[in-house]
Amino acid sequence: MGITTAILRVREHRKAAKFAGVEFLVDSGAVYSVVPEKVLDELDIEPYKEIRFLLADGTTLKRRVSSAYFEFDGEGGPVPVLHGEEGDSALFGAITLGSIGLVLNPFTRTLHPMRMLMAGLKR
Repeated sequence: MGITTAILRVREHRKAAKFAGVEFLVDSGAVYSVVPEKVLDELDIEPYKEIRFLLADGTTLKRRVSSAYFEFDGEGGPVPVLHGEEGDSALFGAITLGSIGLVLNPFTRTLHPMRMLMAGLKR
């Protein structure tokens, strides 16, 4: 796990003209990405479901989920995204890292293209 920050573009979909540059806390130990709800509303990104989360102290939270298109350094991809509420940090999680094809180097705290591997079956 490693933590750093990065600015990414968020869009409704790949061809959407409207986008927002968002500074994220990149946390390879987090699963989902969180975008402030105000940003998602401005981009006309609507939720399609709600997920419950259990915090370490036993508190339960609910967050709305949408699909958004994230871009970093010319690479992008569609991912599920949580609607951040007041007090939530903009967070860039593992699902988004993988969807865009990035890995976080925890020693240098930098993002790099993922080495894509595919296992094949011998016939």
